[in-house]
Amino acid sequence: MPVADPTAPHGGPVVYASALTTRFRSLTTRDGVLIRGEAGWGEFSPFADYDDAASVSWLRAAREAADVGFPAPLRDRVPVNVTIPAVGPDRAAEMVRASGGCTTAKVKVAEPGQSVDEEIARVAAVREALGPDGHVRIDANGAWDLETARDRLAVLDRAAGGLQYAEQPVPTVEDLAALRRSVDVPIAADESVRRAEDPLRVARMEAADLLVLKVQPLGGVRACLEFAERAGLPVVVSSALESSVGIAAGVALAAALPEGTFRGAPLAAGLATSHLLRTDVTSAPLLPVDGHLEVRPITPDAVTPAPDDVAATWIARLDRVSALAGSIAGDRPIATGAQ
Repeated sequence: MPVADPTAPHGGPVVYASALTTRFRSLTTRDGVLIRGEAGWGEFSPFADYDDAASVSWLRAAREAADVGFPAPLRDRVPVNVTIPAVGPDRAAEMVRASGGCTTAKVKVAEPGQSVDEEIARVAAVREALGPDGHVRIDANGAWDLETARDRLAVLDRAAGGLQYAEQPVPTVEDLAALRRSVDVPIAADESVRRAEDPLRVARMEAADLLVLKVQPLGGVRACLEFAERAGLPVVVSSALESSVGIAAGVALAAALPEGTFRGAPLAAGLATSHLLRTDVTSAPLLPVDGHLEVRPITPDAVTPAPDDVAATWIARLDRVSALAGSIAGDRPIATGAQ
């Protein structure tokens, strides 16, 4: 299946694919669809475990970026953290030093097959590389049960010399609330927001100290701004491992929010993930400079086309989700040109 030329004046969706520099969330490659509209480019790249109904919000976010554009920013750059996958301590320290000046790091933990000693070594290496004034976060992606989370947070908090927060250590809102009442480490909710039928339940149950917002799963920048206002909790904007086109939407959200702090420390956005792609879709990827990302549009002028079978799968998925979105809200389906 031919892939559209992103430089064409009225080109159709563009399917990209990139190998990852290291295994991340059990993935070794990342791919998705770039959509062009009157306002610019948007990205549609729900993970494989999102069904068509759950992917509608991802499409709405892409169409907001492409057709409407973003709210006016309050600043021209946003602070970001470096994301450290489940790598060894030497590699973790190297990634911090090569992060473009990031003073906050989010460290992935709860990797299947890894021991607590490996997690401790990784977190300790990140702390040493950041120095005493840096900030360390961990992200377990909901992989621990309540008892394990209590134990691991205690030892990882010590290894970090104090964690800024732990992101989604347990899977359910009920367990988040119970954990928050029994540990000193602040708790951030991610999956319990972006994968929930009622994302405000986290705030109502006082189950988290902070909320992690991702533009695509929540339906766009404006939807995230509205949600943040209703939730009334500190917010950290994060990526869904997108290309720089998708990251630009996250930067737009972070720049439209009041500048966040938590317990006197800056709340850096989790948007510095472009380095995890071997080939981004642009010759000017969004990479940190002095620990910040610029607020700027992205033109996909360096797309590595997906293999034909991957492209066909994405175009078929886009067709299905676009039709479903139209049936739900009267949205205009995206013309893919697929037969």
